[in-house]
Amino acid sequence: MPTPPTTAPGASDTAGATGRRRWIALAVVLTAAFMDLVDATIVNIAVPSIQRDTGASFGAVQWITAGYALAFAVGLITGGRLGDIHGRRRLFLLGMGGFTVASALCGIAADPGMLIAARVLQGAMAALMVPQVLAIIHVTFPAHERGKVFGMFGAVIGLGAVCGPLIGALLTQWDILGLQWRPIFLINLPVGIAGIVLGRRFIAESRAPKALRLDLGGMVLAALALLMVLYPLTQGREMGWPAWGFVSMAASPLVFAVFVRYERAKARKDGSPLVELSLFRLRTFVAGAGVQLTFGALSGLFFLVWTLCMQLGLGWSPLRSGLTGVPFSVACSAAAGVSVQKLVPRFGRKVMQAGALIMLCGVLLYIAGATRYGTELTSWQMAPALLLMGGGMGLIVAPITDAALSEVPSEHSGSASGVFNTTSQLGMAFGLGLSSVAFFGVLDGAAGRDPRATVVDATVTSLWWVAAGLVVIFLLLFLMPGKARTNGEPRTAEESGTGGGADRPIVPERELPPAPSAADGRRTAPDPERTLVH
Repeated sequence: MPTPPTTAPGASDTAGATGRRRWIALAVVLTAAFMDLVDATIVNIAVPSIQRDTGASFGAVQWITAGYALAFAVGLITGGRLGDIHGRRRLFLLGMGGFTVASALCGIAADPGMLIAARVLQGAMAALMVPQVLAIIHVTFPAHERGKVFGMFGAVIGLGAVCGPLIGALLTQWDILGLQWRPIFLINLPVGIAGIVLGRRFIAESRAPKALRLDLGGMVLAALALLMVLYPLTQGREMGWPAWGFVSMAASPLVFAVFVRYERAKARKDGSPLVELSLFRLRTFVAGAGVQLTFGALSGLFFLVWTLCMQLGLGWSPLRSGLTGVPFSVACSAAAGVSVQKLVPRFGRKVMQAGALIMLCGVLLYIAGATRYGTELTSWQMAPALLLMGGGMGLIVAPITDAALSEVPSEHSGSASGVFNTTSQLGMAFGLGLSSVAFFGVLDGAAGRDPRATVVDATVTSLWWVAAGLVVIFLLLFLMPGKARTNGEPRTAEESGTGGGADRPIVPERELPPAPSAADGRRTAPDPERTLVH
């Protein structure tokens, strides 16, 4: 089991962080988590307004969302290690300050290029801020109180998932001071400033007693390999699919190969690679990462095209679009809680497979409704499909983290958690890039037709991609542990190895609070020790 983080010399320890001070500290870090999640979900609802105001192309729209996800993903593990080394409060405040500045830059962006750059900066600052949240909670509260605290953390995540689109819809529709979409970013300024002031006063500093070194070389190679795929995939359509784009995508695996060689050398040199490659010899981890990557891609694709469909295809207002998504979010949160507390301990991976099938039924029902009613589709006709899709998502995203990490040796649990959470963000960036083919490509090929009907048709095409991805997820889940054991039941030596059958049970290391989930599938709340030690 990894060594729990300890407070730095001279800093207040858990016993000292008592009473009002630690609860204010908790409020600050939970507000930061809420702000990050809302900012990730708030943008989609304002995309049409951003397009009208800035003249952003569809490719720029993709980068406004994908740039944030990619920067967040690439910097997530490094951000956690920086907190372990230099102090979690320091990195949290630095990240929150940078996030606030980036939000201001987004709000005053004069053109799409500036907005994309500010969004990338926002994602990078979130990568410094977010990994510290659970770490600060871990060192601020004693073990017997963490169950209640992590329950509050889960509630905040669920609330953020529901509120993000609604806040975005209200701020956009109200057109405060004629600023149109800009308040969705400017609202972060007073929240961020208050968080910095209170955080400096009430959050105790802490560091890991033995932190891994940074791997900036690995981070650069990983970012380069990903950009070589995402940039031509996102921009290629607008450029007429030039030859260099296909060359770049074909060369990306070569850069990944260089990355793997570099990581092996880094492991031999100082034992602190960005990615612990031995994890990929564990079938359960690989299958879980595959599920997470695919699910992230489906989420990135679906939420973008669905929002565009409601406003550009169906002609709805931002507020109506935001309210229409409430059944999805509520169903996802409810299913997530039930799956972790009641269903997975009894039925194991079958719960997640049932979630994939339920979500697939929802997608097919949505396709049937959109095909039948076209631009006349109503919120009520959409609701049954959204309930199925949200419920199915909740059955998958809540338990997948613990299932995927069930075979990971304790000394690599921090690295595994970092890689696993990063995978979700990478998947989202890929899904947003994929929309060039699945959605915008259909729009390009429908010149002369009714624009609104074309948007609905493009959404249906995209949903067939989502349906195919859910089939892949269902099949990958056969490689996950078959059924959970009761807490405290040890693994056998055979079960702890890298081999074995697909029915190996999930064995939690300790009693955990229910793992909450975001309605967009973006982040779960895994075991704190797995998340904090990198």
